[in-house]
Amino acid sequence: MKTDDDIQEKSHAETAAAVLRGFEGPDAPDPELLKACVHCGMCLSSCPTYRITGLEMSSPRGRLWLMSGVSEGRISIDDPTFQEQMYQCLNCRACEAVCPSGVQYGPLLEASRYQIEKLTPRPAPQRAVRRVMLDWAFKDVGRIGMLVRGARLYKGTGAQKVLRKSGVLKRIGAADADAMTPDVRDSFMKPGKEAWKAHIANRRAMLFSGCIMGTVFAGTNRAAGRVMARNGIDVSVPVGQGCCGALMVHSGMFEEARELARRNIDAFESSGAEAIVITAAGCGSTLKEYGHLLHDDPVYAERAKAFADRVVDVTQILAEQPLQPMGRVERTVTYQDACHLAHAQRIAAEPRKLLKAIPGLELVEMKESSLCCGSAGIYNLLRPEMAKKLGDRKAINTIDTHAVEVVTANPGCAMQLKASLERNGSTIKVTHIVDLLDEAYAAGESQAGVVASDAAAD
Repeated sequence: MKTDDDIQEKSHAETAAAVLRGFEGPDAPDPELLKACVHCGMCLSSCPTYRITGLEMSSPRGRLWLMSGVSEGRISIDDPTFQEQMYQCLNCRACEAVCPSGVQYGPLLEASRYQIEKLTPRPAPQRAVRRVMLDWAFKDVGRIGMLVRGARLYKGTGAQKVLRKSGVLKRIGAADADAMTPDVRDSFMKPGKEAWKAHIANRRAMLFSGCIMGTVFAGTNRAAGRVMARNGIDVSVPVGQGCCGALMVHSGMFEEARELARRNIDAFESSGAEAIVITAAGCGSTLKEYGHLLHDDPVYAERAKAFADRVVDVTQILAEQPLQPMGRVERTVTYQDACHLAHAQRIAAEPRKLLKAIPGLELVEMKESSLCCGSAGIYNLLRPEMAKKLGDRKAINTIDTHAVEVVTANPGCAMQLKASLERNGSTIKVTHIVDLLDEAYAAGESQAGVVASDAAAD
């Protein structure tokens, strides 16, 4: 039986005859940051891929060892083990939250992926797919809207049911992707045309609409606006904003992500509002790191840092002040920690505080609530086998709580949880935390203090 070391040695031997190629340029992983890892192993139990595979190279310290090998000239960037491990990782950043040395794993991983994309170009067909699905689609929210409308027609016309019944989706390997096709019921967000005014305002905030949140989950964004207004926060939705760039950063497409970051900074910095509020954990993590993404930009470096300092998750801004009374919601729920909220942003107590503030609601903690559900941006589409294993694990832990509803704070998690629960025969409802808070306020008698201006149907 081959050991982990045997696999690594074979992989390295295959590239030994070739000239070793290392990282290049200013966006290479920082060697000093790599040295911060002391290989203590505290990260192992928190790493989802290590938990599934049991392989050292599939752990954070194993991947950091590979990064150091390329940085120091012991391993080539062409090494198949190195490249496989950089992309097998979900970038959930759970290792960062438990690391006693404070290793900045996320930025190191993303820099390594950027180097792979820059120095070892993919085959032309793969480059074309990445350009269309990541660069072209997410560069313009209108294009995302087109795709979402297509998904709505796909489900609404009955085409999905026909294809599922025919078995063609399984034959072409599209069944897993089909299972995550979202239900789109609300009109899309219209930046510049929607606002929520508090009866007595004590703060001003701007809502980051986003691409998926502003289309697939537009109703959740509006719920966030209503809940914030109910708690004394005036909310506006600035025009000119677009995708946050998270998928590009995670895919090693730094230049494309920087273009989106500059656009968002321009859209938000003219307002005097103190906070930029996010309803998607993955977006919030990326927006809070714009200062790092644009640290070498002579025009945007300082502006990016100032922008990032204003970004807050919706659970943060609500939890830091006394909440207005809510109506009763007699229900048992459980909470699933979104990785980029709990680990990258270190926000875990705030969502639970908000849930416990809802009268009548019983919160039951699930086992491994902070272990990645397998969504990880588009990881569940690119690596469905690993994603399904993690999704099934999360579904079983959810079912074991006997809750009737699972609450989360990220759209990707919501879609992955829904598909995983259905695959495991469960009808447990998946809800974003602000939708539940909005329901609680609607159940109370104090909603009359909110004046909302919602966009017309798209």
